[in-house]
Amino acid sequence: MIQATCANGILSPMASDVRRNLAAFLQGEVYAVLSTTAPNGAPQSALIGVVVNDLFEIFFDTLDSSRKSANLRNAPAIAFVFGSTDSASVRTVQYEGTADEPAGDELDQFLERYFNRFPDGRERRSAGGIAYFRAKPAWIRYSDYSADPPLIVEFHQSDLA
Repeated sequence: MIQATCANGILSPMASDVRRNLAAFLQGEVYAVLSTTAPNGAPQSALIGVVVNDLFEIFFDTLDSSRKSANLRNAPAIAFVFGSTDSASVRTVQYEGTADEPAGDELDQFLERYFNRFPDGRERRSAGGIAYFRAKPAWIRYSDYSADPPLIVEFHQSDLA
């Protein structure tokens, strides 16, 4: 198994290639499991539709009245797990970061990408009661078990900027 850790914003050539593969993988996946923390400290998770930009920011919508919305407004710590939906690939991503609610031009840029992937999102937006969140990464572990030997790489916030 190859294990590599990037730190201090210094990426080896291998890590740069892995970073590109990581971006392609995340941008190709439609769904992820999201985890938030309830006010009582209990974890709460849900499968959600996502889009990911080149900065590894994850964008999604949810009902304004959902537990996710309340949890993230109370405590913006967020985690995701991605698993490959391609049966020929065995890749996973663990992602930790913080969430916020983009507005203005930032929101418009995310919505364009989001509506291209989820056209029904326009209907949800028209109906109202929808909240939009962006997650910014603090730590990502990318594992590719289809590689020989398997590859596991951790990226820290400074590596992803």
